[in-house]
Amino acid sequence: MKILGISGSLRRDSYNTKLLLAAAELLGDEVELEIWEGLKAVPPYDADDDTPTAPAAVAELRSAIAGADGVLFSTPEYNSSIPGQLKNALDWVSRPLATNPLRNKPVAVVGASTGAFGAVWSQAELRKVLAAIGARVVECEVACRNAAAAFDEEGRLVADDAREQLGRAIDDLTGAVRARAQAAEPVAA
Repeated sequence: MKILGISGSLRRDSYNTKLLLAAAELLGDEVELEIWEGLKAVPPYDADDDTPTAPAAVAELRSAIAGADGVLFSTPEYNSSIPGQLKNALDWVSRPLATNPLRNKPVAVVGASTGAFGAVWSQAELRKVLAAIGARVVECEVACRNAAAAFDEEGRLVADDAREQLGRAIDDLTGAVRARAQAAEPVAA
């Protein structure tokens, strides 16, 4: 099973990227987590540029999502919502709506922030956007609050409550991926 991890943060030492790395540590041997790092290269969405030869970064993102069994998004919270660059990338991915690579794909949303609420508002907004795109959104939440203290000097997630929430989110996402695969299997006659 292949899970694609997408961090909504562009910052080099992003807590949300660290949260994805923590998720990779919690996954079993049968699950691979690949972190996509091309968010910064995705240009602003312009319908005039949305042609069969989409910009390279957009084509790469669409291909990465299409090649994954599920997607784990980790989002910070900017002004109580989704970072603009992440929303912009999803605008590219969402077209055409009926055949976009997120359509019916299991996805989960987690988040980390330096504040006391752990990016819960941006997670809710992101789940709403993903549902509108047609993804199968797993209902889970990882509110990694006070992120500066939640990770140690090496970038490992040490906050027990966040690790427990992240473990449940991963279990829910991989369970949704397995259920989708089983539903797609042909029934023996």
